[in-house]
Amino acid sequence: MSARLSIEVCYALANEQALIAVDLQEGATLQQAIDASGILQRYPQIDLGTQKVGVFGKLKPLDTVLADHDRVEIYRSLLVDPKLSRQRRVEKTRKAGSIEGRRWLNKDSR
Repeated sequence: MSARLSIEVCYALANEQALIAVDLQEGATLQQAIDASGILQRYPQIDLGTQKVGVFGKLKPLDTVLADHDRVEIYRSLLVDPKLSRQRRVEKTRKAGSIEGRRWLNKDSR
């Protein structure tokens, strides 16, 4: 008798999350788990050619062999670069006159 894997496939939008449990044959790949979950039909905006996927927060290729109780995650693209977002928050804090924003300036320009 061949072993079965219990896998979860998850995808999150800003206002909705999907967590779908699937049972697969041992040796199943990440791509097979996504196909078996039906998540591509439920969310047609998912494009595996451009979006990244992973297992428990670690990026993985679609041909990765899964282990029992793995969680397959489909990641959305970032809307804003995190570094740029941080820089904008610091600039806003500096303009407001907060000492927190001035802390990162050179001592000469404070």
